[in-house]
Amino acid sequence: MNSSEWFTEQLPEAGTAFSLKIKQKLHEEQSEFQFLEIYETETFGNLMVIDGCTMVSTRDNFFYHEMISHPALFTHPDPKRVWIIGGGDCGTLREVLKHPSVEQAVQIDIDERVTRLAEIYFPELCESNNDPRADLKFIDGIKWVKEAEPNSVDIIIVDSTDPAGPAVGLFSEAFYRDCFNCLSEHGMVVQQSESALLHMKLIGEIRNAMSNAGLSHLQTLFFPQCLYPSGWWSATIAGKSDLSRFREAESANKPFDTVFYNIDIHKAALAQPEFFKKAFGL
Repeated sequence: MNSSEWFTEQLPEAGTAFSLKIKQKLHEEQSEFQFLEIYETETFGNLMVIDGCTMVSTRDNFFYHEMISHPALFTHPDPKRVWIIGGGDCGTLREVLKHPSVEQAVQIDIDERVTRLAEIYFPELCESNNDPRADLKFIDGIKWVKEAEPNSVDIIIVDSTDPAGPAVGLFSEAFYRDCFNCLSEHGMVVQQSESALLHMKLIGEIRNAMSNAGLSHLQTLFFPQCLYPSGWWSATIAGKSDLSRFREAESANKPFDTVFYNIDIHKAALAQPEFFKKAFGL
């Protein structure tokens, strides 16, 4: 924060920054794994910051949480078992459990303090934490996947921080190969894949690592996310089988409320920008 009471996240290599006007700092602590801060902002509600990077706000979290979950769940033919690697704020868990077909959703985040702070400062994101289908584990997600049995999960959502610190291994070919080994027949991995405007090299590395691990069916979808660098974010889905179609009728008649996601948004998110198509030969 500067003297004018603005929180600013700078991205020097891209020559950009994002700022929010702050009312007050509500909390800070150094957990075993990272430095956590909670602010009350003037216009975005509460804000969680991890190691200096914006993570989630009250006002705009729905973009990310809905788009990292619903497109994949409506693409899989019958998603019953879902794992969320990371996702300690519990917003993705809430969205996943809106799907009646889901019988079990395991959230695996290495840092329990993220969840405990979310329960206090973002209680709306934690509404499904006590759902009998929810299982919250505070362990190493990379180790969890490596030790998992074959055919034990339908969708793995990697709701991680940027590829730094404890999240580095979640972007590797070795991790995606372990995911492949424990996924069911039509299984898929969903990875938050940063900004196509600022991080094309990283997106290419993610797509190559997924493909080399055997997850050769790829879709990168795009959505706004004000809080993150450039305001334009992406998620990449990698599957064992074809991802070109989704359950449109069920998406159009979804039995739950969303703020952003609907069938038209799903279709629009799959449209590939021209520079993206040229970069990856699509």
